[in-house]
Amino acid sequence: MVVGAGVSGLGAGLALGRRGHQVTIVERDDTPLPASADDAFDWDRRGAPQVRHSHAFLARLRNLLRDHHPDVLAALLAAGATELRFGQDLPPTITNFVTEHGDDDLVMLACRRTTFEWVLRRAVLAEPTVEVRTGVAVDGFVADAGAGGTPPTVRGVRLAGGGSIDADLVVCATGRRAALNDWVKELTDVELHEDVDDTGIVYFSRFYRLNDGASMPPRSGLIGGDLGYLKYGVFIGDNRTFSITLATPTDDDVLRRVVDDEENFERVAGAMTVSAEYVDGRATPLTGVHKMAGLVNRWCNWVGDGVPALIGVHPVGDALVCTNPLYGRGCSTGFWHAHLLAEAIDAHPGDPVAQALAHDAATRAHIRPWYKASVAQDTEARRVAAAILAGDNPDGDAADGRAFMRGVFREGLLPALRLDAVVLRAFVRSLNLLSAPDALIADADVGARVLAVWQDRDNRPPEPALGPGRDEMLALVGAA
Repeated sequence: MVVGAGVSGLGAGLALGRRGHQVTIVERDDTPLPASADDAFDWDRRGAPQVRHSHAFLARLRNLLRDHHPDVLAALLAAGATELRFGQDLPPTITNFVTEHGDDDLVMLACRRTTFEWVLRRAVLAEPTVEVRTGVAVDGFVADAGAGGTPPTVRGVRLAGGGSIDADLVVCATGRRAALNDWVKELTDVELHEDVDDTGIVYFSRFYRLNDGASMPPRSGLIGGDLGYLKYGVFIGDNRTFSITLATPTDDDVLRRVVDDEENFERVAGAMTVSAEYVDGRATPLTGVHKMAGLVNRWCNWVGDGVPALIGVHPVGDALVCTNPLYGRGCSTGFWHAHLLAEAIDAHPGDPVAQALAHDAATRAHIRPWYKASVAQDTEARRVAAAILAGDNPDGDAADGRAFMRGVFREGLLPALRLDAVVLRAFVRSLNLLSAPDALIADADVGARVLAVWQDRDNRPPEPALGPGRDEMLALVGAA
């Protein structure tokens, strides 16, 4: 039994079903499957409000499809998704690019979240071993009490409308707002410990479609930027669509009100170097401005002291670990996490405790480092944003060694991404979950190249501005 038909739940259903397991997926949203990718954009997925926001489908996810579900990858491409390959659209300032072994893995998928989920749902529905039931809401587990201090053993789910469904194993894919902790408390006195860290941002997204005869602006390197007080990104979609996301600090009430307005959203996007060409009249908005707040990094300690909280339940995706959506990792880590579960189940048939321990070990090895990286990045971002809002130096005290490292990042790493293919490749590999979060700084060759660029900073023109400062931006929209 898989509870939830988002990307993680569908990924679990697909991976387990194709390994021969009989799978039932239950989804509380009761809406018909749309007829096309464009129709799917209007899909009523109130159980997954994030579908109206920008999404990235990183190389880790694309490679899982390529290696395990090539038919799904082909269906995505047929539905209008495109592949973004490393080596294409490099900055003209990079002159040392040479194709290397492994570059074929550095391929992202560009499409809307609704298109991805629509194609994935169609693939799952076609599986003879998988059944999908929509309009079925779950509000708890059915379990046998544990004996001798062992956790309860779950043998099915309780339905919100009454009744229950039996299952040998339950996969909880209920998302970042999961009621998992409440369901556990109903069955055991054990407190399910969670680590929660506020991302410090509010997320604003708007979707567009190119007008007839118009084309996407030429891409040259990364499509996004961080102004300290505002983060932004452009996300290429399918079928001539794209989206722009602006992320403001939670504490900046003035800026939050500014970008929540459609006209101001356009003005802000048009004031920044990377996104300006996308709002120059070549495209028509498909949506208003969608806001998403209450964003946290969250880690659920499902296994403690070698024992799962419940026997026969496996949380996947955002139900167990979620990170700042600004980094675009959610769908990729969720799909990856589901496949790690399928491997653990098959490695330990009939032993749900061993399955839980194997899945926990794999999760800690492969997924948790990205959770920790997200927390660290957000902690630094909150510090910078608070300093800018207070009118202080965002680099901090010059005597602080961290101020030096911030300078190396700004005047070493960032320009190196426009000048050196080796540094850019290492960065893109990490961005796409193909190397560890610390692989970039742990690579001696990459570090030496970044330092060489930093040491040459006085011999180069100043770095091009990504956008105006906060006061200038507020003045631009009449909010100063």
